[in-house]
Amino acid sequence: METTLNPNPEIVVALNIGSNKVLAIVGKKNILGKMEILGSGKAPCDGVVRGVVTNIDKTAKAIGDAIDLAEKKSKQLIETVFVGIAGDHIKSMHHQGVLYRDDPKKEITQEDIDRLSQDMYKIPLAHGDKILHVLPQEFLVDHNDPCMDPIGMSGSRLESNFHIITANSDALENLMRAVDKAGVTVSGFILESLATADAVLSKEEKAGGVVLVDMGGGTTEVSIHLEGIIRYTSVIPLGSNVITKDIKVGCSVLPEQAEKLKVRFGSALADEIVDNRVITIPGLMGREPKEISEKNLARIIQSRVEELFEYVMWEIRRSGFENSLIAGMVLTGGGSKLRDIELLAELQTGLSTRIGEPLENKISLFDQEYAHPSYATAIGILSDALKRVTPHLPVEIPERKTTAEIMDLEEDDLPVFAEAETGTIKQKGNGWIEKVNSRIKETIHGFFKENPDNEF
Repeated sequence: METTLNPNPEIVVALNIGSNKVLAIVGKKNILGKMEILGSGKAPCDGVVRGVVTNIDKTAKAIGDAIDLAEKKSKQLIETVFVGIAGDHIKSMHHQGVLYRDDPKKEITQEDIDRLSQDMYKIPLAHGDKILHVLPQEFLVDHNDPCMDPIGMSGSRLESNFHIITANSDALENLMRAVDKAGVTVSGFILESLATADAVLSKEEKAGGVVLVDMGGGTTEVSIHLEGIIRYTSVIPLGSNVITKDIKVGCSVLPEQAEKLKVRFGSALADEIVDNRVITIPGLMGREPKEISEKNLARIIQSRVEELFEYVMWEIRRSGFENSLIAGMVLTGGGSKLRDIELLAELQTGLSTRIGEPLENKISLFDQEYAHPSYATAIGILSDALKRVTPHLPVEIPERKTTAEIMDLEEDDLPVFAEAETGTIKQKGNGWIEKVNSRIKETIHGFFKENPDNEF
């Protein structure tokens, strides 16, 4: 495989490891500061269940296959990756932190906020949990009204509410082992729900209040954003794979056939399907073809999706932000491509719903290949990773000095050795040699004066 090592440190790789597939995307920031995708690779994966690695060898092979394809398309040698983390082991909690400042008249700086955030890593956690992200909500200075940015203010007491996200340390360790076994190293972990929100939600939606539902193969992640801040996160241990299993049992077909029926003919609303439409699938080993009612297929799917949105509504009510979701709901992930699912979501939850695809205004030279909800998480991981990379500043080349500036001479004192018009050799300025010799003598005299030889 021919690859070229790119010396640009700003090129990063995002790795989205799901229950059905592994997706690797290579990207960088262009000169305008926008994200540019250089290439991607995708490979099927059956070593992950509900976001947790259950078979390291199978997961490592899927990661390796996806990275190989990404290397070929991007023509970059991939050695380090940023990995998305998800699964039902992800937990969230809220905690309040207080920082007492020695000099109340001194302005609050970013260093004070960082100290307050670092204190959150010292709080006690359940055995086996590890803090993944510490996200400040709002700040209070000396019990005044909450503010989003306290930098520049003065006060003796800086207080903040933090949204803390934790992950199981064993799950992180197994994920890291699978990545290492694939021949690459982990540069950092990024929560997938945060990354997905960055890829599909607009600033207006985050400010007005929106619930993001990322429907993956093994899990469904719910996150609520309000006033530009993530307020609530949770993971539902149900995904689109459960729908496939229901179709397999309800229609008595193979798992591969059930997945194709869901993708090609499935609908979340049985009322939208004509009664007399029938799907014919080939029989096994010469048996008669099997006929399946499209209406019955939709009923099987609808019952499971309704159950899923009941869990979503339970999480929304539990968050306490049920009446603050002005922007409604956004569905993303591979499961959101199910036909009529946004209509069922509106009927079940009463919230206006749209399908979330990666926003074109965040990507330079947007390729329609990536205009799909299944790419949203990987593109979000890439966007977050690019923010963490230290910019590669160009080296300033000093301006070249002229001979006159170096020797502190006047321009008229310099010799002219040739005339362009006549081609004859000519000398101009008779005193320049004397001035040069004078500068050299002064330099030598100063050197010996400052560095006397004590031996003589």
